Amino acid sequence: MTITITAFERSPDRGRGLARDMRVRWALEEVGEPYEVRLLSFQAMKTPAHLALQPFGQIPTYEEGDLALFESGAIVLHIAERYPGLLPSDANGRARAIAWIFAAVATLEPVVIEREMARIFERGESWHDARLPLLEKRIRTRLSELSAHLGDADWLDGAFSAGDLEIISVLLRLKGSELLAEHPNLSAYLARGEARPAYQRAFAAQLAVFKAASAE
Repeated sequence: MTITITAFERSPDRGRGLARDMRVRWALEEVGEPYEVRLLSFQAMKTPAHLALQPFGQIPTYEEGDLALFESGAIVLHIAERYPGLLPSDANGRARAIAWIFAAVATLEPVVIEREMARIFERGESWHDARLPLLEKRIRTRLSELSAHLGDADWLDGAFSAGDLEIISVLLRLKGSELLAEHPNLSAYLARGEARPAYQRAFAAQLAVFKAASAE
């Protein structure tokens, strides 16, 4: 059965790999499963056909046979459970890796996204300059905690897992920032993730879509 995912026809991240289809692409590359991509315009994302797959009109979605999924974290977890390569073989290790998937989307990513939204949509507000340091303080707290856990290890809990994939995907949103630079071990951790061949293949695939759209 062919796996089909959806992605932006014209990604607002300008090919930087921040759109959440990148996480699904990366997971599929890690486990060696081929997939097809259905590109969607912002208008197409709000059509009944897509809303039947993704009730909130977002990307990505995942279709395989009679299974349809939405939410990138759930999709990555499904891939990790269905195909070998992204979860440890022992039950306790699997449970810990899954916990890191949830930590990425529920604990780390919300504070990072809140800062992004404030910088984009609230820049003209009178209270923007006073609020931004509060948002960055929350990120610094989470990064300090993550840095302390990682220490000098290569990955969060032994071998690379879906938990690392999700955490690194969030850290990519802070790439080049002072916030991430304050923790050299996290910067090195991010670089190790980006250096993985599966990541490189996924990044090249999504970047090719952006370049093709830009050339039109």
